[in-house]
Amino acid sequence: MHVLVIGANGTTGQMVVQKLAESDQHLVKAMVRKAEQAPKMEDLGARPIIADLEKDFDYALEDVNAVIFAAGSGPDTGMDKTTSVDEEGAKKAVDYAKAKGVERFIMLSSVGADDPSVAADNETFHHYLKAKHNADEHLKASGLNYTIVRPGALTDDSAKGTITAAAKLDSHNGDITREDVATVLVEAILYENLHNKSFEMVNGEHPIDKALSSI
Repeated sequence: MHVLVIGANGTTGQMVVQKLAESDQHLVKAMVRKAEQAPKMEDLGARPIIADLEKDFDYALEDVNAVIFAAGSGPDTGMDKTTSVDEEGAKKAVDYAKAKGVERFIMLSSVGADDPSVAADNETFHHYLKAKHNADEHLKASGLNYTIVRPGALTDDSAKGTITAAAKLDSHNGDITREDVATVLVEAILYENLHNKSFEMVNGEHPIDKALSSI
């Protein structure tokens, strides 16, 4: 499968690119914003595509079967950047994917994106969840074959390889390693039971393959 990773230069995005390249099942295209980021993508085993989420980037989706959207504005930017990247950039990616006939779209979202009011007392986080929510809803309405992955708080710990996943978790207090999130994003492409579904996840007690199969 030809897979485009959007947000490939991010911490999680780089892990996604590497895992796709190592799987030998995919040809990997890595969308990055700056030309100087391209050699790193080549080293990871991907073909770099220079494109900017805040501009037109439909050409990045040429000859692509699946998209993994792992982009994010990051914690050090303002709410305007969150809107332009996490919401509007994601919506454009969805629209381009539909126009190009992409077969699968995997969206990295967040626990709480289904109901941003859970963060009503935190303006910045509430805005972030609203942006994710709006992007998720746009994907759901697009007609694309989607999977929306909503992890808990991300950590830089070593992968655990075990998660708890469900359409809706009982608690949003758990966390999950970035590497486990990357594994799930890659594996989700091939799980037919995840077609047109969204789910939440944190590190837990079930091996990733069994957890995904049971959703």
